[in-house]
Amino acid sequence: MIQSKKNPRIPTKNHDGKQNGFLIPIINVNEGFPSPDAWPKQVYCTVAYPGQVKGPHLHKKRAGLFTCIKGNVKIVIRIDGKYVEHFSGDDHEYATIQVPAGTPSALVNIGKEDAYILNMPSPAWSKDEPDDWDVSFEGYNFNA
Repeated sequence: MIQSKKNPRIPTKNHDGKQNGFLIPIINVNEGFPSPDAWPKQVYCTVAYPGQVKGPHLHKKRAGLFTCIKGNVKIVIRIDGKYVEHFSGDDHEYATIQVPAGTPSALVNIGKEDAYILNMPSPAWSKDEPDDWDVSFEGYNFNA
């Protein structure tokens, strides 16, 4: 099951009460998201150049959580032969998208700047068992 959670941008303040930036809470064990089987075992940042696509690919054993923390991305997921689009990033409340193991997906940078995406897989990537499978998204137009 695909799950999505919006993440608020919360202003932070210095000791004088002046705003000095913001924080974006991504996951919290107390929120019940993600599902227990998808709780991250690794966290890394991947960067997609403007207009570029990462994937499509499939992880047979690894679930993924994706949150774009800078820029904007479209996450395209294939379920039962149909394509479902989810969005994350500056213009999309930094949504975290949970993609179950065995679900083909692709990340598309839909902005004009580099997109920085946190990938939080479970289980963690391993060079001994990479679990990366190329797939085709025949009929899907990544340029639309």
